[in-house]
Amino acid sequence: MQFLAYILVYPFLWCISILPFRLLYVFSDGVYLLLYHVIGYRKKVVTQNLKLVFPEKSEAEIMAIRKIFYMHLCDMFLEMVKTMNISKKELEKRFKIKNPEELRRLEALNKSIVLMYGHYASWEWSIQIQNLIKFGGFGVYKKLANPYFDKLVRNIRSKYNTALLGTKEAIQSIKQNEKKGIKGVLAFLSDQSPRLTSQVYWSKFMNIEVPCFTGAERLAKELDLTIAYLKVTKVKRGFYEGEIITLSETPRKYDNYEITEMFLREVEKQIYEAPEYYFWTHKRWKHRGKKPNQK
Repeated sequence: MQFLAYILVYPFLWCISILPFRLLYVFSDGVYLLLYHVIGYRKKVVTQNLKLVFPEKSEAEIMAIRKIFYMHLCDMFLEMVKTMNISKKELEKRFKIKNPEELRRLEALNKSIVLMYGHYASWEWSIQIQNLIKFGGFGVYKKLANPYFDKLVRNIRSKYNTALLGTKEAIQSIKQNEKKGIKGVLAFLSDQSPRLTSQVYWSKFMNIEVPCFTGAERLAKELDLTIAYLKVTKVKRGFYEGEIITLSETPRKYDNYEITEMFLREVEKQIYEAPEYYFWTHKRWKHRGKKPNQK
């Protein structure tokens, strides 16, 4: 059944991927009308999230943010599909790094770089970074249940020889590479909700106390790696800019969770500046109020 679903959907995705951008966004407008006005995909979750983190905003303001978010969501999904057939030249034009010299400076330290991301703007096209570095690129991701679609996603995101590592084997693979002297840029999407355990770290994100991922910080400290944040902003439709913000070259000098806090504050700043480009369909705040020993 999984293979059947794949062979039925793949030709459709491939046809989308060869569309010129002008037609791609016309198609995206149609998908938006269907997803937002007809299906109402996760509209309740998005509305609840927005009202939760922006209690001061009016109903009209919340609805305006929600509408633009869904337009962006459709664009971003189709841009990911477009990556199947996008040229290197086109991708370089559409996803620029604002300060490539900082990336080269960090690479010159001859230490692997832990690059933390938020689910903001477009993380898919950040594979463009691989064309700017000598190190190998390694992305940590959650495997899809359907192995055929999982392979497709791996192929898309590995377009420029970036290796994808499943969350379960990622840390061990990175440690083995370090022992072999293989340096890399290690991408972690670190702003979503982790599995709830008694050992998880809690912090305020958008002024609401929630559990937080700390794997990127812990890995950087254990292996003494440089750690940075990739700030991605949407310049206009179909065009993005990434900025390398170095958090620490010596992470062991920081208290536990201090770097994680720095990362969270960077993501928050972007959300406050332009909330419509955050990934509101995720249930980021689903564990609020569940902190152990919470009164």
